[in-house]
Amino acid sequence: MLQACLNGARNVSLHQRLAADPAMIAQEAAAAVAAGAHSLHVHPKNPQGADTMEPHYVTQWLRAVRHACPDVPVGVTTGAWTSPDASSRVKMVESWREAPDFASVNWHEDGAEEVAGALHARGIGIEAGIWHADAARRWACSPFRAECLRVLIELQDIPAEAVEGEAKCLLELLREPAVQVPTLLHGEERSTWAALKLAARWGLDTRIGLEDTLLLPHGERAEGNAELIAAAKNLLAA
Repeated sequence: MLQACLNGARNVSLHQRLAADPAMIAQEAAAAVAAGAHSLHVHPKNPQGADTMEPHYVTQWLRAVRHACPDVPVGVTTGAWTSPDASSRVKMVESWREAPDFASVNWHEDGAEEVAGALHARGIGIEAGIWHADAARRWACSPFRAECLRVLIELQDIPAEAVEGEAKCLLELLREPAVQVPTLLHGEERSTWAALKLAARWGLDTRIGLEDTLLLPHGERAEGNAELIAAAKNLLAA
């Protein structure tokens, strides 16, 4: 499975295909799907360009993306930067008028279990975001680990040569014979393309998009999400 991560928490001024306008990101979504993406991850934003979980904006963004990409699963973020108070994030999940197909939960953040519980109660798929070893250990002990749609091994901005060692460490911490959850491996910035190649070699799901990198495999600036997806498809097929 190749997921397109369309925008992330990046400042919209960093690339011409990033925007606070859901209509533009919906266009990016459609182009990414046409290029081969199987699912979509998006960060709804308010008019000022800040990530938000507020129901009005989540509904607006989901409707725009779903209109452009019918029948394609769409997920959103629940990152703590959208609202540092965990209880407010739980209330927003409970208040979403239009629910995403799935939502990512960063397991190292305060309130991760509560947010995951709110998602599970609404039948929204949970993507467990694992950034480091402590998060992996916390998730391995979570009562929600078997309820997750998938677990995301999210390698941070590390040198490409460090990617395989870090990924192996996290994967070993996450393996539990009694719990079989699909794994998506991806990186960001310097680790992006090395992680994608490793995911292909290990037979894992992966993702690519302007959230993770603005650059193509050889360092050229990507024109948009579709070009990143196309480059990823070529690498995965090699």
